[in-house]
Amino acid sequence: MWSTMQDSGSWTPKRARAAFRDGLDVPTSGLAPGHTQVNVLTVPREYAYDVLLFAQRNPVPCPVLEVTDPGSWRSVLAPGADLRTDLPGYLLWEEGQVSAKLPNATAVWREDLVTFLIGCSFSFETLLHDAGVPLRHVEQGTAVPMFLTNRPCNPAGRMHGPMVVSMRPIPARLVSKAVQVSGMMPAVHGAPVQIGDPEALGIRDLGRPDFGDPVEMRDGDVPVFWGCGVTTQAALMAVKPPFAISHIPGRMFITDVRDTEYRIA
Repeated sequence: MWSTMQDSGSWTPKRARAAFRDGLDVPTSGLAPGHTQVNVLTVPREYAYDVLLFAQRNPVPCPVLEVTDPGSWRSVLAPGADLRTDLPGYLLWEEGQVSAKLPNATAVWREDLVTFLIGCSFSFETLLHDAGVPLRHVEQGTAVPMFLTNRPCNPAGRMHGPMVVSMRPIPARLVSKAVQVSGMMPAVHGAPVQIGDPEALGIRDLGRPDFGDPVEMRDGDVPVFWGCGVTTQAALMAVKPPFAISHIPGRMFITDVRDTEYRIA
């Protein structure tokens, strides 16, 4: 069993996945730094086209990096990994509600399931850190806060719902740097969708996120909001499909791909 997290910042993706397979349940921001993390959504084949079209029409919150064959639990982004076991927990969805939190998804896996791996903003956090931009949720050991917004996504087939955003408090003098750095990585959400003014997104209380954990803001911090792959879970809540599996918000699948592979400049 994994008894310490003291050296977790130096873990390889393979070591992190092994820890999750053994039962470690922690937020993944800051783990295996420099490697791409992804949101995971698994749906029956009959819903797969709608999900793919929804992602295509909403590329900022839902940038698709990989789609598996039906029944497959393998990923080309992490050869040898198992999508059923190598995350720090799973959510089982039935009729648009979470019916169970599972340590792994092996017992509920089906041959008709298609998995979508969707870009995650954690993938530009190493570059933010290297640019001197502090990450308050990493400093405080919490999951990044995420919020439902008043911005509807473009519907596709049966899929619809509001955009979800992640929020990071950024010192005002570094906001332009955060925009520049994240904007170079559109495959993992890219530049922010909103800077300051949370009420413009319909967010009334930054201390009460819909997903993840609250984060303490410091004097001079500005709330900065990025599109978030948990948008697909908001769509599950709206559409109410009979069955789906997802990651737990803030607890991602860590791939072997380097973040810089998705940097465009």
